[in-house]
Amino acid sequence: MNFAPLPAVDAAAVPADGLVVDVREADEWTAGHVDGALHVPMSDFVARFGEVTEAVADGRRAYVMCRVGGRSAQVTQYLVQQGIDAVNISGGMLAWEGAGRPMVTETGGPAFVL
Repeated sequence: MNFAPLPAVDAAAVPADGLVVDVREADEWTAGHVDGALHVPMSDFVARFGEVTEAVADGRRAYVMCRVGGRSAQVTQYLVQQGIDAVNISGGMLAWEGAGRPMVTETGGPAFVL
């Protein structure tokens, strides 16, 4: 059986106005995340799937993010199977931070990758 390669993009190539879907858990999100990202933890993903479909209803691409790319790869595969234009952010938040992309926290404190 042949599987199509999982669509992926480098953190540095994500457009500034791209829809980032962060599938990390709450403690990881709190430590630091992409400003404007949609936070839907992988553990809640199926239950909250409607939030994602609503966010991409206008044909936007979903850039799926986790810490290093494993969980987001699984979610990206699921989204693609549902007919949603989704790509995995290779290397996740660690690559995002390494590329010098901006991160924020809910508290305004220094952001870091947990």
